[in-house]
Amino acid sequence: MDFSNFTDGIYAIDFEFRPSHGREGNLPDTVCLVVTEVTQAATYRYWWDELRLMSSPPFPIGAKALLVTWFGSAEMDCMQSLRWALPLNHLDLYAEFRCLTNQHHELQKNSLIDALNYYQLPTIGHGHKEEMRLLILNGGGNTPEERDAILDYCESDVVATVALFNRMRCILDLPRALHRGRYMKAVSRMQHIGTPIDLPLLELLRSQWTILQDQLIQEIDQEFNAFEGRTFKVDKWEQYLHKNDIAWPRLDSGKLDLKDETFDLMAKIYPAVERMRNLRRSLSETRVHDLYVGEDGRNRCLLSPFKSKTGRNQPSTTKFIFGLPSWFRALIRPQKGWGLAYVDWSQQEFGIAAALSGDEVMKEAYHSGDPYLAFAKQSGAVPPEATKQSHKAERDQFKACVLAVQYGMGEDSLALRINQPVAKARYLLRLHNQTYSVFWKWSDSAVNEAVLNGKLWAGFGWFMHTAGHVNERSLRNFPMQATGAEILRLACIYITEAGIRVCAPVHDALLIEAPLEDLDRQIEIAQALMAQASRDVLNGFELRSEADVIRYPERYLTDKGRPMWERVMEMLGRPDQIDLSQTDVTTCGD
Repeated sequence: MDFSNFTDGIYAIDFEFRPSHGREGNLPDTVCLVVTEVTQAATYRYWWDELRLMSSPPFPIGAKALLVTWFGSAEMDCMQSLRWALPLNHLDLYAEFRCLTNQHHELQKNSLIDALNYYQLPTIGHGHKEEMRLLILNGGGNTPEERDAILDYCESDVVATVALFNRMRCILDLPRALHRGRYMKAVSRMQHIGTPIDLPLLELLRSQWTILQDQLIQEIDQEFNAFEGRTFKVDKWEQYLHKNDIAWPRLDSGKLDLKDETFDLMAKIYPAVERMRNLRRSLSETRVHDLYVGEDGRNRCLLSPFKSKTGRNQPSTTKFIFGLPSWFRALIRPQKGWGLAYVDWSQQEFGIAAALSGDEVMKEAYHSGDPYLAFAKQSGAVPPEATKQSHKAERDQFKACVLAVQYGMGEDSLALRINQPVAKARYLLRLHNQTYSVFWKWSDSAVNEAVLNGKLWAGFGWFMHTAGHVNERSLRNFPMQATGAEILRLACIYITEAGIRVCAPVHDALLIEAPLEDLDRQIEIAQALMAQASRDVLNGFELRSEADVIRYPERYLTDKGRPMWERVMEMLGRPDQIDLSQTDVTTCGD
């Protein structure tokens, strides 16, 4: 396929829009649209009053036409709000620029202006762009002068998109580019639906948040004495660690490592630390007030597709419900007569590693249904008849070892995770190397490829520049993570195009919703399409999935989040909101 196939024309478009009623989380209100037919250089401008009279786009969207955008999920959002059909063929230059320049040492950002500068094309400048953005968001366009200024600004983005397209078209891998453009349509469908939130309870939580902060500190910090007022004091935390003989990881500078992932790791060893982790993460007022929830009770925010170096989505941790501490997720609740299903792949990264490396022993472990126990059996650490119940301690250690390999942990971090001497961690890692020797040879070759050739590839053409980036852990992890992202993208495409309502993608899972009478059938379809996506990316190797179901009036609760949620509801005087879910939802396979 090449660009000559699009005999009905190639169209570059740009919408200007603002959230309906000025509330983030609402669907967009379109302000204007500018369209340019690339080959004929014909440009058309439309104001909102014209657009709302149209039942279909003012440009062709069929098999012989191509729509070109920059960050096109926003344009698809506007088309959906106008109740227009989406184009069959979509090329998104943002996705292609991200792919072509991923981790390029000369490029720090990925805006349209950055792309234009990269290719030495003219731009309007950051200052004017911000000025016009604020004019649009603040309701501008009420005078002929403002209207012309907004249309001119919108047209300048289309002119830039056309110039960028003409510069990039000869280097694009068109079939794969159209695949990524297809995913941007799926992203828009998910952003349009959003995640159902218990809005009255959220508003109560927001109104009482300042009081709750003080109560939570007073109650939880009694055990730790690490706060002064609302400020976490590192020296006080260090005193607690010393008093309780806890060897806490430190940075190269010698200071305590206070990253959330470190708290998460230490909480697995010392359960009390989980309470402090939850408290610290929950105290920021923005965790409550910055969550985007529309007037219809839907959490909608930019999913930021392709933003991470592995190509995964990277939505805001404050605007996206799944970016908040786990107990906040209990605000997720299906509407009356509906249900939700959190469908995730089981041990996805282990399965991907087995498939990509071609390690038959690792594949056998995955197909056993419990790769952690299988690893212990394959290495001879437990007898063949061992079960999850009879050898729980051993299985837990071998699971920790598998996860350590996947996350690139060394022996010191693994020793902390399993609360064992470093020698024990070193022994487990050696067993992994011996048992899955084919995988390790493949992993070593990926590192060599990255160092020698300056690039590391994943499926469907996504790659990362590695010159100047020689973090071995990152290089080993990239193929699994980038392939996982590819599988998720394909599943999102299949499932949204099948008409199933996807509320949100969450790393290696999808949250879907359906009427209660049709929920089980739609879960079955979604799981079949997720299996198909894995086969299509992994050359026939199929990943399993599991579904946790939440039926109205239940709410989404995780094992980690339940204790904090219950305590907060008690503080709010709402114990009636505690026992609405009979089954805890887990966010990763066991």
